[in-house]
Amino acid sequence: MAILLGSIADDYTGASDLANTLTKNGLRTVQTVGIPDPSLALPDVDAVVVSLKIRSVPTSDAVRSATSAEQWLRQRGAGHVLYKICSTFDSTDTGNIGPVTEALNHAAGEGGVVLVTPAFPETGRTVYLGHLFVGGQPLNESPLKDHPLNPMHDANLVRVLTRQSRGAVGLIDLAAIEAGPGAVKARLDALRAAGVTAAIADAIFERDLETLGEIALETPVSTGASGLGLGLARALVRSGRISSGGATPADAIRPVGGLSAIVAGSCSKATLRQLDIAERSMPVLRLDPERLLAGPDEIAAALSWVGDRIAAGPVAVAASAAPETVSRLQSLYGREASGHAIETATSIIAAELVARGVRRLVVAGGETSGAAVDRLAIPAFLIGPEIAPGVPVLRTVGNAQGDMLLALKSGNFGGEDFFAAALAMMR
Repeated sequence: MAILLGSIADDYTGASDLANTLTKNGLRTVQTVGIPDPSLALPDVDAVVVSLKIRSVPTSDAVRSATSAEQWLRQRGAGHVLYKICSTFDSTDTGNIGPVTEALNHAAGEGGVVLVTPAFPETGRTVYLGHLFVGGQPLNESPLKDHPLNPMHDANLVRVLTRQSRGAVGLIDLAAIEAGPGAVKARLDALRAAGVTAAIADAIFERDLETLGEIALETPVSTGASGLGLGLARALVRSGRISSGGATPADAIRPVGGLSAIVAGSCSKATLRQLDIAERSMPVLRLDPERLLAGPDEIAAALSWVGDRIAAGPVAVAASAAPETVSRLQSLYGREASGHAIETATSIIAAELVARGVRRLVVAGGETSGAAVDRLAIPAFLIGPEIAPGVPVLRTVGNAQGDMLLALKSGNFGGEDFFAAALAMMR
């Protein structure tokens, strides 16, 4: 299988978001969970998104995983590799966005300037003069500044990326981008001559992303959110290099039957509201996060509750909690320990649901989704139609449990009725 575009995503829901964007813009796409085993037969596609969990791990681990994935993608024909990051650029002052970007550029043997942008206007993320805006607010003034793992209190991405990088970081401003590809290339040449190795690129409209995608496609590596994926996909389609045939989004939503359920671990306001709406039409069990940290009794009680209700229709099990509760638990038990305990508990519950016949599963929260997919040992997904912006239906490929349909939702994604809408698309 030769592919045209490769991507390395720093978490699983972000991978699904990107794969969804590529599919919507004309690329047949598959999402793998890690680097696939050589025995796994992947469908015939144009793009592969390798899902990793490297956003918040030690930098050396992130670099090692990303460069291994880059090598695997190059061996399968990928001429360009996009390092997919979150559209809020969330990371610490030591990485991992800067170190991974530099490692991928080095692995590709290129001494050029890597284009970097988290802009995705469709979801309200724009970049102007190197500053990230969320719904018109600077990142550091928006509700998304208080990410539970990586709080982001600086909207100046040139400054943020500089703190993480060994090389110099520059800016490609909106004036150059709106002047067209020639002006962007000239700006890149000037930055390269000045010793810059990465450049934050402004983008306000989709046409800006299309310009950036055209330029990035001529280079071996770029870094960005799904908006840059949109630009790359459209550039590939315009190039006439996309072939016909192979797997399609319609193949991903063939009925699978079985039971359906929701597992939520996100503490975002959007997910908390979605759970409130879901409770009007299905049983919702709200777990006590502190009891989850205390031992296995809360998991056992949850599974007993599920066993009494799952045959009658969909159920939801949520470890989601208000931000103040999360902050209190983190102060008592530590940020890493409390997060790990909740991820472990929700993944155990997800696996038990599947063992009891669930074949249509919705998981809310990036870390929660990653833990659940890992425990279920799902090797890959075929990308289906979009449920909500950034969230497609996923059909499992090569997993031991047989065909399943999943939706992996980042915490802030989806409208109020997202859970019902997702289950309605899964048959």
